[in-house]
Amino acid sequence: MNKRVKKLILSLMVVSITCLPFVGGNTSIKAAANSVTVNLTAKDQVIRGFGASSAWCGAINDTCMDALYKNIGLNILRVRIAPNDGWNRGNYSAWADELSNAKKAEARGAIVFATPWTPPASMKTNNSTVGTNGASLKPSSYGDYANYLKTFVNYFASNGVPLYALSIQNEPDWPASYDGCSWTAQQLHDFIKGYGATLSKSARIIMPESLGFNHALSDPTLNDPATAPYVSIIGGHLYGATIQDYPLARSKGKEIWMTEHYFEGENISTCMNMAKEINDCMTVGNMSAYVNWWIFSNDNGLYNPQTGVTSKRADILGQYSKFIGAGYNRVDATTNPQTSVYVSAYTGNNKVVIVAINQGTSNVNQSFNIPNAKVSKVSSWITSSTANMLESNANINVVNGSFTAALPAQSITTFVGSLQ
Repeated sequence: MNKRVKKLILSLMVVSITCLPFVGGNTSIKAAANSVTVNLTAKDQVIRGFGASSAWCGAINDTCMDALYKNIGLNILRVRIAPNDGWNRGNYSAWADELSNAKKAEARGAIVFATPWTPPASMKTNNSTVGTNGASLKPSSYGDYANYLKTFVNYFASNGVPLYALSIQNEPDWPASYDGCSWTAQQLHDFIKGYGATLSKSARIIMPESLGFNHALSDPTLNDPATAPYVSIIGGHLYGATIQDYPLARSKGKEIWMTEHYFEGENISTCMNMAKEINDCMTVGNMSAYVNWWIFSNDNGLYNPQTGVTSKRADILGQYSKFIGAGYNRVDATTNPQTSVYVSAYTGNNKVVIVAINQGTSNVNQSFNIPNAKVSKVSSWITSSTANMLESNANINVVNGSFTAALPAQSITTFVGSLQ
């Protein structure tokens, strides 16, 4: 089973809210229901950003990078550490394309983190890069693997791209028929115990990047005072997973990142499911980052290299990434003010940003209240079946901290206001 088939099957396992077909034309507007209250003084998790992966994309051109990392506003790039048996002989050609991608992303203001899908074949129990048949890292190769990862970090740094974070393994709980490697929770703990001190000096450690955000794979490392300090970020994927909070990670001061998932197709119902997932990652999972799977792909990526066009899914992600800067905080807000409406809010750089999703098939009016904040107006940006995020809409006046806006059927709207 190749990686695309695996991702498709597991994406279909995800339980998500199903949207009814889009109802176009002159749809009636429902009366305003409960107001959304945004409390700017109640700060929640810091937002590190939104991004995508360039794994297996080759060297990406400037047109694509401009479309995603300038126009859409992505600010995180996840690169692949390709298996490289020449690493200890100074042969880094297997890593050249991703270095090029990282340079372009960083030049556009992004941070870069790296993930290995497999150690070199010589370090594994099956002497192959594939992850089947219980393939794992040889215990005798732990030290070599730590040096291998450090070599990758140093290669990027010496070429002008210091990595923000380094992952230990992609999906250690998935027996991939392509590049992969199995790790148990104990093996991850033991590796970090032995080599976390060295690796964490080069880049922040992110782990375990499990298939379905399985907390059991990171619990032992977080619960051990000898290993927890070396881990900065708990990353995970959402294949077959239910989004949930991770109190243990937060209690240890770790950021939580969603580092891989994707949606097939760009019909508006699919896009609304994606919008709701990002909302839930922020509000339910208290996550600091959301990283889409692929940059390139005709069916599930953010950019089509054949047509040079970004997907509607990219617009959905851009409703967050374009307006919520790195270092912003999510703040408390009414999350579900009326049926099918979901809201999150953020502040930073003297701005307030409110993202409102209407999954329903009717337009609705929604009122917003920002007490104890001086905001005179908000700009609005909408993605729907007929609009995309790059088109701004008329400003809305804010009176005594309140405003009301129409949320089109099956849409996501971002409101941005400057704090005076």
